[in-house]
Amino acid sequence: MPTMSPRAWQVVLDAVELDLLEGRLSPGDHLPPERTLAADLGVGRSSVREALRVLEVLGLIRTAVGSGPSAGAIIVARPGGGMSALMRLQVAAQGFEVADVVKTRLILEGSIVSELADAHGTVDLAGSAQILTAMESQTLTEAEFLALDTQFHLSLAEASGNQVITATMAGLRSAIEGYARAGAAGLPSWAATSARLRLEHRGILSAILTGQADAARLAVHAHISGYYAETHLTTH
Repeated sequence: MPTMSPRAWQVVLDAVELDLLEGRLSPGDHLPPERTLAADLGVGRSSVREALRVLEVLGLIRTAVGSGPSAGAIIVARPGGGMSALMRLQVAAQGFEVADVVKTRLILEGSIVSELADAHGTVDLAGSAQILTAMESQTLTEAEFLALDTQFHLSLAEASGNQVITATMAGLRSAIEGYARAGAAGLPSWAATSARLRLEHRGILSAILTGQADAARLAVHAHISGYYAETHLTTH
């Protein structure tokens, strides 16, 4: 019989986070249906829904209603640290101008990819490549695609090993993803734009893996600036 403990949702939260940390779940994977999670973990479905709401607020999953391959909860990130959580709260409370977010991204990410390229062969970018593979799925919704897009950029920061930069990027995640989703609504062709973004991501990763620091920096600058220009969001 399902557990009626008021903290039963924590059981679900802990189980999902453990699967993420130990690699049984990765960005791009779907969580089992609510009914399955409830039965497997011995909790009520209301507890499962509460845990999913918490995971979504933390930026670890995105949920979509309806039926089909894009419905349900999809993993978009792995658990992060407390510093990034505090920054996410600040972003949620205050909000930032899109111009400031774009400029910050250009500074941070240009430095990140340059340093990764200089250190190519000694950094682990398997997680970044895995996210790009997940983004190849044609069943992803715009929101799911853009959530994985943001996670790809965050994964590069994580690969750098700089905890302050990683926490800053993680803290800005909701702002970055929010502006990306807002801009997508006005695109003439999501299919064309998403195909271009996939190619640009592959180009950035390729430049890093081949040690081309200048090419990686120019590629990420063009990628970030190009999307915001295409979506007609104010960047200056």
